[in-house]
Amino acid sequence: MEAGPAAAAEAALILRAGGLVAFPTETVYGLGADATSDAAVASIYVAKDRPSFNPLISHVTDLGAAEALAHLDSDAWLLADAFWPGPLTIVAPVRRECPVSLLARAGLDSVALRVPDHPVAQAILRAAGTPIAAPSANRSGRVSPTNAEHVAGDLDGRVDLIVDGGPCVVGVESTIVSCLSDGLRLLRPGGVSREAIERVLGRPVAASAIQEGAAPLAPGMLPSHYAPRSAVRLDAMDVADDEAALDFGGQLSGGVARLDLSAARNLSEAAANLFAYLRRLDAAGARAIAVAPIPETGLGAAINDRLARAAAPRA
Repeated sequence: MEAGPAAAAEAALILRAGGLVAFPTETVYGLGADATSDAAVASIYVAKDRPSFNPLISHVTDLGAAEALAHLDSDAWLLADAFWPGPLTIVAPVRRECPVSLLARAGLDSVALRVPDHPVAQAILRAAGTPIAAPSANRSGRVSPTNAEHVAGDLDGRVDLIVDGGPCVVGVESTIVSCLSDGLRLLRPGGVSREAIERVLGRPVAASAIQEGAAPLAPGMLPSHYAPRSAVRLDAMDVADDEAALDFGGQLSGGVARLDLSAARNLSEAAANLFAYLRRLDAAGARAIAVAPIPETGLGAAINDRLARAAAPRA
């Protein structure tokens, strides 16, 4: 659908109903969903065949909208003032009231935010009235799309609407910086150069080291991740009296608490519930969380990957 007021209105209706909309930004075309809906975010992973639950960038209209979702420190404010709207993503600690889905945040207490510099993206954000999670609109592992034809070739039948706003100006993904308690770090190079960031800050910027086997904090890098305080026991066939149960399809019973990721054995529903259910069971204070076997197909592979990281030995 050609970009314009009608396309923005249609896109907003689809997004608010939990659907997927591909739209242009100045970097690449994004595959957008309501960032506040676990189910909508899960549909992004299904459409992209994304192999693991990497955090997704949430797009917002302006700095004020970003500040309502995250605690922005002085470095983040400087960078946002210099580069927003534009191809820079800032990872910052979430506010307690932040509505961005735990699935979009990969279960972390941080959120990746960007203000796009594209009139079509801005029109859709304003019409939708919600943060939009939007990784690149291609199947995972394929080349990022810079025009609507690329999107249609890769995601035909997997997206509810493609808004055609012409070719992208920048053509590479956004630069990602982390503004967390351990200091500012460059997580992914992109449309804003490291040199430009250093000029604004007035000091060198360290790149983040990649830690093998760790879950990603943001697209393009791999550091520490959220894990429950309780131990996690995978492929459980029973539940001890002092354990909580994370079930799938009614395989488990007993324990101090039980939640079923999907009684209907629907992997998309299970993905949508995963992080919220882990946190709820962790709050039950059980010695361990016993996790039922989950099929290693489709989104099951991503669910099992995240559970394996949660169950990994802790330092």
